[in-house]
Amino acid sequence: MRHCLALLPMLLAVAPAWAGNDAYRIDPVHTRVLFAIDHAGYSQALGTISGSQGQLQFDSDNWRDATLDVEIPVARLDLGDAKWNQATLARSLLDGERFPTARFVSHHVEPIDAKRAHVTGTLTLRGVSQEVTLEVTLNQVKRYPLPPFRRTAGFSATTTLSRRAFGITAWPGVIGDAVQVRIEAEATLDRSDSPGTPAPQPHSDSQTATKDPS
Repeated sequence: MRHCLALLPMLLAVAPAWAGNDAYRIDPVHTRVLFAIDHAGYSQALGTISGSQGQLQFDSDNWRDATLDVEIPVARLDLGDAKWNQATLARSLLDGERFPTARFVSHHVEPIDAKRAHVTGTLTLRGVSQEVTLEVTLNQVKRYPLPPFRRTAGFSATTTLSRRAFGITAWPGVIGDAVQVRIEAEATLDRSDSPGTPAPQPHSDSQTATKDPS
């Protein structure tokens, strides 16, 4: 007991270093999913999804302990044409009415070097869950230059999905199977320790940058 009491001041001293540290929230304004899929051999149809939200636990010095849980609003996809969007979200394809969101939850991170890693997790899309590996590059981690000047981590990631693996099998003669995915993401440091604390506001690049943050 005496030894435990002797260690208590040391434990209290180091606790702030790990308690709630490196907790980030995905910035829905500056996070975008781009996808490309073969359109009857004529072109690669391009679409985007904005507004993803989620939580990231990350330390650039310790990739292996990173975790990611993010929700992607599939119902917000944009192929550049309202009717095309509607057809893609129809029940025979993405079934956006019943499954308006997709979710990715990581369960393993394999570092490649200081800036790159393979992040493997479970992607649930259209009610089907499959293991997916993202090739992730850390672009930078530093204080954002505009209000609210929060520490921000920026990432780029790519992967390839099979739409058939998620039960999306309609129109095989018109729509390819392989879906090339590119993700550009930003995550903002969240120092709130209490559940229910409002999330930090996304960066607003519309604010004038004439003020010197120093």
